[in-house]
Amino acid sequence: MGSFKMGFFKNFCMKDDGVTSIEYALLAALIFLVILSSVTILGQKVQTHYEDINSAIP
Repeated sequence: MGSFKMGFFKNFCMKDDGVTSIEYALLAALIFLVILSSVTILGQKVQTHYEDINSAIP
C-alpha cells in the first residue's frame, strides 16, 4: 500500500499536462484585463467628446 501511494505521488508530481492549461488561462485573463481597461478608458474619453458635442448644439 505504501509503494502505491509513493508511486501515485511521484506520478502526480511528474505530470505536466495541466500546466499548459493554467498558462493559457492566465494569459487569457491578462488579455481580458488589458482589453477591459482599454475599453473603459476609451469609453470615458468618447463619452466626454459626446458631451462636448451635445453641449455645443443649441
